Amino acid sequence: MAAPATRRTIGQLFQQGWHEIPEVMASSCLAIVGIGLGALGVYNYNKRDGDNKRYKQVYLIMRPDDPRVAKIRKD
Repeated sequence: MAAPATRRTIGQLFQQGWHEIPEVMASSCLAIVGIGLGALGVYNYNKRDGDNKRYKQVYLIMRPDDPRVAKIRKD
């Protein structure tokens, strides 16, 4: 006869995972931290207008009434 199934909480499963497969649990935590830091970096890049570079690879012609003209760097 099979053993009866027990109900486990998330905390118990997390603790069992740390005991049985610590490499996978640690790398999962590091991956979550890395994804969070990457998302924060992309957010800050877009927030600070990261595409508005001083030296461009390709020239871009804008009309005077284009709203992007106000963001041109005046270095």
